[in-house]
Amino acid sequence: MRKQRRTITVFSLSFLDVVSCGFGAIILLLVISKISEPMVIEKMGVDLTGLVAKLEQEIHEIRGETTVLNRDLTAAQTQLSEEGEKLARLQGDLSLVEGQYRAADMDLAAQTRIEAQMQTARQSLSEEMRRLQKDAPSPVPDSAIGGVPVDSEYIIFVIDTSGSMLRFAWPLVRKKMDEILTIYPKVKGIQVMNDMGDYMFSQYAGRWIPDSPSRRKSILKRLATWAPFSNSSPVEGVTRAIRRFHSRSKRISIYVFGDDFSRGSIQGVVDTVDAMNRSSRRGERLVRIHAVGFPVLFSQGGAEINVARFAALMRRLAEDNNGSFVGLNSLK
Repeated sequence: MRKQRRTITVFSLSFLDVVSCGFGAIILLLVISKISEPMVIEKMGVDLTGLVAKLEQEIHEIRGETTVLNRDLTAAQTQLSEEGEKLARLQGDLSLVEGQYRAADMDLAAQTRIEAQMQTARQSLSEEMRRLQKDAPSPVPDSAIGGVPVDSEYIIFVIDTSGSMLRFAWPLVRKKMDEILTIYPKVKGIQVMNDMGDYMFSQYAGRWIPDSPSRRKSILKRLATWAPFSNSSPVEGVTRAIRRFHSRSKRISIYVFGDDFSRGSIQGVVDTVDAMNRSSRRGERLVRIHAVGFPVLFSQGGAEINVARFAALMRRLAEDNNGSFVGLNSLK
């Protein structure tokens, strides 16, 4: 007889108990969590409020530090700008000093070259020029002007109007011109030209200015402000005066006022004037040539050679053309 199999019950009381206990535990956890949730939220709220307050305090502190830093930065930028300006000024001063140093070097080099040229020029002076320099009397301006022959009926002034003469010698130029006019109480004609051959009064260009006390005053007054262009060489004025005004029937004297002869050949000028101012049958020149040398360039280092050249030229012209050369030793 077969045994009947035992019927197995899947869901027994023990299983249900376990399931019930599990659900109960879950429900209990939910109840517990619901009860503690307000406390946690409140605690979190308190913590966050404190954190916000702390962060706001830190923001205020950071803003304060930022203001201080910005102020320091502005002050630093201002100081940097001032230092930059000081640096720029110092660089400018340095450039100026360097320029002056280079200029001084150039001046020294130029002066050295000029001194060498002057020495060469002195060595190359002809025996005739050396003799003239040796025999020339010591210049005494007033007595020399008083000793100039005053037999001329017509006088021409050829005046150097260069910058050096205008700046340093002009009061003395006016004084000496007045003195020369004084030793000629009355002449038949006067003319005034600059060293380029330009006339003081254009309305009298190429012809004589009639002599009178009022005309002499006009000449001296005009001389005070007269400043035409000049190349600081008497050659053009002297040759133009001889070419235009020489005459066998007139006794004429040219007075050259100058301080400089920087270029050209001395002998070439002497030969040119000699050809133009030919002697008459009695051995006399058509025009006397006198000269007054002003010592302007002696106060300018390195220009002494130009003074020596002017003196050598005018001494030779004065001697060859029956005139006198006066070298002034002072501008006072």
